Amino acid sequence: MLNFIHWGPDPVAFTVFGLEIRWYGVMFMLTFLCGWWILNRVFKREGRNPELADVLLWYVAIAVIIGARLGHCLFYDPQYYLSHPVEILKIRDGGLASHGAAISIPIALWLVAHKYRVSVWYLLDRVVLVVALGGFFIRMGNLFNSEIYGHATSMPWGFIFERNGETIPKHPTQIYEALTYLCIFIILFSYYWRKKGNIRNGQLFGWFLVACFGMRFLIEFIKEVQEEWEQAYILDMGQMLSIPFFLAGIAILILSRKKMLGKKDSLPEAGTPRPRKKPAR
Repeated sequence: MLNFIHWGPDPVAFTVFGLEIRWYGVMFMLTFLCGWWILNRVFKREGRNPELADVLLWYVAIAVIIGARLGHCLFYDPQYYLSHPVEILKIRDGGLASHGAAISIPIALWLVAHKYRVSVWYLLDRVVLVVALGGFFIRMGNLFNSEIYGHATSMPWGFIFERNGETIPKHPTQIYEALTYLCIFIILFSYYWRKKGNIRNGQLFGWFLVACFGMRFLIEFIKEVQEEWEQAYILDMGQMLSIPFFLAGIAILILSRKKMLGKKDSLPEAGTPRPRKKPAR
């Protein structure tokens, strides 16, 4: 039996020319590197242009940073950030919300789909594979930062987050969520690989939304709130934001089952940019 886990690692992984590189940043980078490698293999296996993975890397990376930052500022403390808009740019001070990224990523994929002649459902069904894996890395980064943990627990695997001045064990909800996302990745990717990509539009995306935000909703019950004002409500902000994504996932699965999301995008030449229109003379 474990007698609780005393946790207080240095959040800084290493220093380069005086610039501190945190473990959270390392995990963030691993998210995109692994995501690029997986999508590159997926596109090659399906006879697509593998350069599409390069494009997605940049579009999704920018979307995640902007969406997650704006999500934190506008969902959790809008009064402060709208009064101090310059503070929104200070990402190094912390503050990213996955729900914000969940909104910005589909927008970025729509832009890529339009430009590279690919169905947006096709991209959503492939990108959620790496998003699930990315959730694992990001939550492990939260663990190194000793942040976003749970209520007090008497379980032997409880963590005492010493860097935050905690003296009693708390639920390591970062690990709970990380393992949940890792399981979602393994299940979805195994299903995709077994089906050789022959799936209905929206199928993987719908299941991802249901599984990811359904589990997020449940884990939030044992997680400490991020802002004091959340204590006045039955559900915290993370749960309130998870409900519409969960319901959207159910709706997408129903539409997918009824084949109402369009035909499968099977064009092998898809993945090349649309030709630019010649200017009128």
